[in-house]
Amino acid sequence: MTLILTRSDVLRLITLPEVFTAVQRAHADLARGEAVAPAPPAMRLPGTDAAFLVMAAASRPAGLAVVKLLADMPSNADHGLPVQRSAILAVSAADGSCEALIDGAAVTRVRTAAASAVATAALARPDSRVLGLVGAGALARAHVHALAAVLPFDRIVVWSRTEATARAFAAETGAEICTAAADVVHAADVLCTLTPAREPVVRGAWFRPGLHVNAVGAPPRADHREIDSEGMRRARVVVDSRLSALHESGDVLIPLREGVFGPEHIDAELGEVLIGAKPGRTERDQITLFNSLGIGLQDLAAARLLIDAARKHGIGADIDLTA
Repeated sequence: MTLILTRSDVLRLITLPEVFTAVQRAHADLARGEAVAPAPPAMRLPGTDAAFLVMAAASRPAGLAVVKLLADMPSNADHGLPVQRSAILAVSAADGSCEALIDGAAVTRVRTAAASAVATAALARPDSRVLGLVGAGALARAHVHALAAVLPFDRIVVWSRTEATARAFAAETGAEICTAAADVVHAADVLCTLTPAREPVVRGAWFRPGLHVNAVGAPPRADHREIDSEGMRRARVVVDSRLSALHESGDVLIPLREGVFGPEHIDAELGEVLIGAKPGRTERDQITLFNSLGIGLQDLAAARLLIDAARKHGIGADIDLTA
C-alpha cells in the first residue's frame, strides 16, 4: 500500500529537532558514499517562465529512493498562487515498491531551515548572538526556530522589501526591523538570505570579519543570486552539493563565469565538514558562507521520518496503486 500524506498531515507530523538530526545524518551519509544525490535536471517550457526540477536521491541507511518534482513558476505570483509547488515520491530501496506520496511544501520549508541550522552549528562562531534575516516570509520564520536551537541568539534583525511582511514577522518573533538590507548585514553574526532574488540583495562589501552566511533563498536558476560576486569571493564557501551548486546556483555560477574565482573556491560540501574530512571554521575572523539550493537527499531524510511517524500514529491514507 502507498501512503498518501497531505500538507495538513505533514504539518501534524513534522518536527524541527528530528529533521535537524535526519538532515545532519543524511549529509554525513552523502560524504561517506552511503547515499547519492545527483544534480537535478531542469526542464524549461519554451515561451514560459516555468522550470520543473527533478530532485532525486537514494540512501542505503534510510532504505529509500526519492524523487521530488519541484515546479518553479514565477508567473503564479500574478495570480495569487504559490511560486513553488512540489510533491515527493518515495520508493523502497529494497524492492522498489512505492512507499509514499507526500506534499512537498512544508517538507521543503522545514528541511531547508534544518540544513541551515546544521551548517550554522558547523561553521558559525560559537559566541554569535545576533541573527540577521534578509527576507521575512514563512522560510524566515522556520529559520528563526531552527537556528535558535543551535545558538543562543539574544537579538534578531530583519529587512524585507515589503514593510507589512516585516511588521508581521517582527510581531511574531520580536525582531527589530531595519530600513535597509545593509543594516541587517552590518549587525549580524549569522546572516540568512531568504529571498527569491534575481539580482544581488547582499553585497560582500558589507561583510564583517567573523560573519557566517546561509544563502538559501534564490531559486535553482543559473541567472538568479542573492549574494554579489565580491561576497562570494570574500567568503569560504561550503555547499550542500557541488554537483547542484555547479549546475544551478547563480550565486556560484555567475562569479565563475566572470572569472572572479575558479571551481576550487567551492571549498567543501557540508557533509565533508560534518565527518571531519574538511575543517569547519578555521579562524575567528573568517567569513563562512553556506550556499544551498536544497537537495533531494534532504527531502528523503524528512520523508523517512514522516513515513515512520505516520505509520506509528495511523495518519494519512493508504492507496493500492497496483489495483
